[in-house]
Amino acid sequence: MMTIPRAAIFAALAFWCSASAVAAQDVTLTSRDGDVEITGDLLGFDGEFYRVETIYGELTIDGSGVLCEGPGCPNLNAYVAEVTMSGAQTIGRVLMPALIEAFALRQGLDLSRENTSGSVFSYTLSDPEEGLPRGRFHLRLSNTDSGFADLLEGEADMVMSLREVTRNEAIRGREAGLGDLRDARRSRVLALDALVPLVSAGNPVTSITTPELARVLTGEIADWVALGGADAPIAVHLHDPSTGIGQSTERRMLTDGAEGFTPQARHHLTGEALSQAVAADPFALGIGSRSEMGLTFELALTGACGFAMQATRRAVKTEDYPLTAPMFLYLPARRLPKLVREFLIFTREPAAQLVIRRAGFVDQLPEEIEIDAQGDRFANAVLRAGEDITLADLQRMVRILSPLKRLTTTFRFEPGSIRLDAQSRSNVDGLARALESGFYDGRQLLFVGFSDGEGPASTNRTIALRRADAVRDAVLRAAETAQLDRLKLETEAFGEAMPMACDDSEWGRRANRRVEIWMR
Repeated sequence: MMTIPRAAIFAALAFWCSASAVAAQDVTLTSRDGDVEITGDLLGFDGEFYRVETIYGELTIDGSGVLCEGPGCPNLNAYVAEVTMSGAQTIGRVLMPALIEAFALRQGLDLSRENTSGSVFSYTLSDPEEGLPRGRFHLRLSNTDSGFADLLEGEADMVMSLREVTRNEAIRGREAGLGDLRDARRSRVLALDALVPLVSAGNPVTSITTPELARVLTGEIADWVALGGADAPIAVHLHDPSTGIGQSTERRMLTDGAEGFTPQARHHLTGEALSQAVAADPFALGIGSRSEMGLTFELALTGACGFAMQATRRAVKTEDYPLTAPMFLYLPARRLPKLVREFLIFTREPAAQLVIRRAGFVDQLPEEIEIDAQGDRFANAVLRAGEDITLADLQRMVRILSPLKRLTTTFRFEPGSIRLDAQSRSNVDGLARALESGFYDGRQLLFVGFSDGEGPASTNRTIALRRADAVRDAVLRAAETAQLDRLKLETEAFGEAMPMACDDSEWGRRANRRVEIWMR
């Protein structure tokens, strides 16, 4: 990084600011006392900072300390913050417009919409008194692949994604100067959804095990008789593999060496098309999203041990339901305009979380669950008791947890890894921000580790305690400004004592390996 005079005015930063559709043109930036002058090509302006290509390299310069001259200088009095979001239709058609509308209302701005086509439209946020635009949000609806392609080509500022960034996209992003898209700071979980097995109203089957579901999708189970249904072939319906949810389905369902889904499967570009096709066929089974079920019915996921789970709002929020599907916004390492940054902050506020819920998705606002509302979980614990988990173990667990309430904030790990999954990484950030704000001052937070039932109970409890310690430490690292003397953070573990699912599948074992937050 080049150091130049008046560093308080001219700061070469480690990140880019977002270009606001300004072509590279000659500008001269002069400090207000006239002592420093920089000439170069204007690459972008975000309302506060100039990004200029100079003989010193690319510099980001605070606009408040300089005067701009030249054909590329923007009109500071008529500056309009602009941002382009590209990607998944599921996010862009319903959720994002609802959030933009709520944000405009919060800011006291008028909102208008202009449709360029069925898949491209813009929202303009204007000052109600002067009628001048303050910001424009451009949305391009296609799929997750196209969203990342637009970002890499410089045609979008954010990606609306139904999956995590791929390794190849991350490599290309670094090469394009977008930063490390796999870094936690480059993405955020906007809302939550879930993959659910769907059937028509006339289908008598009400539940399916996760191993059975995987075998149906690969074609190993091809007739409803094997699932307790009619003597008829199963018509499999899936999201197209070009879509983010289709790719997420492949990643989550193709396990144990499975090479691909049945070639007889019908693929759909939208969730609406998938749910309509399933609803019209009594012998269809589709993997769709919770938010786009239409007139179909959800099959409960069960196991040989008898536990059953459906994608209720709380089950998705806690990830107790094993096929949750986070909805992402990916942001490159660029400085976005102030109005856009304020919008991103708004998406995490309680008011925005209510908007997310009303739009049919699952919000991330922590909820407290009384122990009286968790009878099924404690019943599961009693059913699993035996030689490894004794009555004394259960009594100790009840004695410790009964005075507390469980938070819906839960942490789980990527398959075969000690790395927290995407939803849990978002939970770390959310809990850290709550600690920094003082929201839990005067409270006791207990990080409680649980495990699956594979292996000796004593070993499982030790592993669960290590996970609880690791999650607590991750939250503490993220909560840099929290006043930790104002609350109590502790860890505990009960191993395999309270299963959420059967251990007969990887999905069930993953649901059981978790760290919960209990609070008093």
